[in-house]
Amino acid sequence: MGWRTTPGRGGDGEHRHLLESLYAAPEAVGIRAVVVNARHVKNVPGRKTDIGDAQWLATLARAGLLRGSFVPPATLRELRLIARQRQKLMGQLASEKNRLHKVLTDGGVRLGVVVSDLHGQSARAMVKALIRGQAPHEVLRHASRRLKATRAEILDAVQGELTDSHRFVLDELMQHIEGLEARVARFEARLLAGLADQRPVLALLQTLPGVDLIGAALLLVEIGADMDVFASADRLASWVGICPGNNESAGKRKSGRVRKGNPYARRLLCEFAHAASRTPSAFQGKYKTLVVRRGHKRAIVALAHKLLRTIFFMLKRGEPYRDSATDYEALAVQRNAPAGSRH
Repeated sequence: MGWRTTPGRGGDGEHRHLLESLYAAPEAVGIRAVVVNARHVKNVPGRKTDIGDAQWLATLARAGLLRGSFVPPATLRELRLIARQRQKLMGQLASEKNRLHKVLTDGGVRLGVVVSDLHGQSARAMVKALIRGQAPHEVLRHASRRLKATRAEILDAVQGELTDSHRFVLDELMQHIEGLEARVARFEARLLAGLADQRPVLALLQTLPGVDLIGAALLLVEIGADMDVFASADRLASWVGICPGNNESAGKRKSGRVRKGNPYARRLLCEFAHAASRTPSAFQGKYKTLVVRRGHKRAIVALAHKLLRTIFFMLKRGEPYRDSATDYEALAVQRNAPAGSRH
């Protein structure tokens, strides 16, 4: 089995896809390549040529000075294509939903003020009624009784001045939104079907606050289920690019900005952190402690770092998450108590 080293570039999407193709080609014929960080193999300035770079890489590899980066197996790399395209579609979907809200506001319809989700079942039915040109009192029939706003407030919100151009644009946007939602659903079904043998791992990840089934699947295809390849939680956090930067000179601590890593995994972890900060758990307490001193954005990144370290140990030990702020014994007693004494 031969060894070849290829310098990798962390945050560049185009070079990342190129490296994956270059890695797959020798892998198919039994040659194991090693993808290393370009910062670790930088040659002496002024003497840089392609041949010189190749000789320098070979010298470092023979001396054992190169540490290969994590490259998932071929099955996970294929599922990454599905997962990352799904994230792209979600970005387009959010953009189209925001555009629909803006067109409604331009036409004097303030439906977003009286409903929490403009694309919920009830609100979407009212928007479609407006597109069809129905009168406000007819649109009001589609409003759910569970909405917190009064009927008078909803009636006042749907009274606008939508022109034919407004209705045309709204109709096209609604068709595009529903088409994107259908495509996202197909991508999610394909992704979960490809991870059918990883159901126990997905269930394990969902014990964390803020992590649902799709979120667990998206993260799993990025970092994999085998934590032995990272050796430690610190290396995993460094590979993802969610840990503080280490930059010190002459005893002075310089910028601790996070480095480039895996932007897809980092985005997912920040989404988990946002959800966990609003869930009664130890993570919520950690967020409240940090946000006072560091601000919202830095607190979310720190919480994402803590979540990733927790995920590392969960996957390595095969144990579900147990929150330190939750009394599981009291919950079990309450759950098993007779119905009349639970209150």
